[in-house]
Amino acid sequence: MKRTKIKLLEKNGWKVGGVKEFLNLNPDEEEFIEMKLALSRSLQERRLKKNMTQAELADLLESSQSRVAKMEAGDPSVSFDLLVKSLLMLGTSRQAIARVLGKSESAAI
Repeated sequence: MKRTKIKLLEKNGWKVGGVKEFLNLNPDEEEFIEMKLALSRSLQERRLKKNMTQAELADLLESSQSRVAKMEAGDPSVSFDLLVKSLLMLGTSRQAIARVLGKSESAAI
């Protein structure tokens, strides 16, 4: 969010913070969520690089298009292992998955 918008909101009595504060997450919970979101973003990026639709990926995974949409959106009902399995089925190497997981965005929140 832009700094000017944050200042305007705070001036009008709003408290601006991140997900960590809003959900009262401990550091482990925050890191786990960040890892799942990183996998979700990576899944969508890799699908698009392969010029696949969500429906095509769903067929490959023997799942549904709506499930793939939930996976890419970081829906809490999607398991960590399903995200990893899906990336592997798209040809993503273990090393590439490790790089995705190694990137920490919690400092940006």
